[in-house]
Amino acid sequence: MRKLLPILTILLVVQQTAFAQRPDKKLEALLRPLIDSFHGVAGVYVQNLRTGREVAINADTIFPTASIIKVPILAGIFDKISQGVYAYEQPLIYRDSMLKRGSGLMQFFKDSSVTDLRTAISLMITNSDNTTAVWCERLAGGGLTINAWLEAHGFRDTRLNNRTPGREANRQLYGWGQTTPREMARLVTMIRKGEVVNPDASQNMYRLMTHSFYDDYALSAVPPYVQTASKQGMVDDSRSEVVLVNAPHGDYVFYIATKNNKDQRWVKDNEAWQLARKVSASIWTYFEPHFPDPALPHM
Repeated sequence: MRKLLPILTILLVVQQTAFAQRPDKKLEALLRPLIDSFHGVAGVYVQNLRTGREVAINADTIFPTASIIKVPILAGIFDKISQGVYAYEQPLIYRDSMLKRGSGLMQFFKDSSVTDLRTAISLMITNSDNTTAVWCERLAGGGLTINAWLEAHGFRDTRLNNRTPGREANRQLYGWGQTTPREMARLVTMIRKGEVVNPDASQNMYRLMTHSFYDDYALSAVPPYVQTASKQGMVDDSRSEVVLVNAPHGDYVFYIATKNNKDQRWVKDNEAWQLARKVSASIWTYFEPHFPDPALPHM
């Protein structure tokens, strides 16, 4: 019987891999025209976590993450918390020298403001705060430590580039971080399943990701009474979003990514943001055809 166990394990892995790579041709037929008509480079990965069926269009192409790199940073800082390096509610002192302009609230804090690690982590994810993100990045050990964690967990292309030795060429190409639609969708799915750091840490991470301030892009195509966990990343020529939907008939995850965008306007009808809404709406109505179709007021 003992000799059979390795063989059974191999068969189970093969079956699970085949299950996870079953293409959904009908959904692909809905999404491909949207991706192919985009003025730039676009990619999407979708997986129904109940059935395992997936759509992969440019899903292994590397895209800039912009602020979506904050999800690997989130994993990195919770890894340190799990090791006892920090406490989740550990007091911190904000200094002006940490200031990073852009999104978020801590850029408006006064020097020597008292805060804590939990607040910094929350602002990084819910408001995509750049100052707290770089702070958490440093506390997590920096890019080398975070990238080592990613590599150890099977992420080949997802990397933090900024302030990371040996990553300058990648930073020039992709900015703060890089990923593929398939890999980032997998990371968020691992968080949902309790597989990142440990189940308790994953639960905390998932709760944080369900409170995104940026709900007028892909999230606007999901009814407001349905829970979603998400992260958005935005720079002039790249707008991307990862979303895991706790849908009535089963969870699904998707990552919509763009780069080399022709439309670089910061307005509601930017082409990439319209694409995110249309892709999200198409996926929702495909998986939940009998539920109300949410209004898309910004289309």
